[in-house]
Amino acid sequence: MKRTLVALLVGAIMFGSIYALAASLTVTSATLGAGNTAVAACQSGTVNVTYGGSTYGSTTPAGYKTTTVTLNGLDETAGGCGGKAVKVTLTGPGASNASLGEGTGTLPTGSGTTFDVSISGVNASDVSGVHVLIAG
Repeated sequence: MKRTLVALLVGAIMFGSIYALAASLTVTSATLGAGNTAVAACQSGTVNVTYGGSTYGSTTPAGYKTTTVTLNGLDETAGGCGGKAVKVTLTGPGASNASLGEGTGTLPTGSGTTFDVSISGVNASDVSGVHVLIAG
């Protein structure tokens, strides 16, 4: 009986302390919001993605591994995407959209339109999507 009373007393003190601490917090906004905004693209054309070389890996699970993702149709001029950072993320399997692997690089500045990004260890059969981010 004594233990029960002590446990209830300790519980009441803890609850009261936490409640008092939470009550002392101040929030200056009465609203919660989210939004989006348009961000200017570094080029007007579409970037196309192709998968370059692949190797056959005997590691578990065995199968073809994607080693290169090629971005085509880039505007690598200084006024376009040239000099900007690029990140390519392979996703899958299926609709899970989970990240399987990623590669990064910096687009050269010039008149080129193609850029290769190295990615290793991703089973080609698991890839069902790709995300390309060009920032800078």
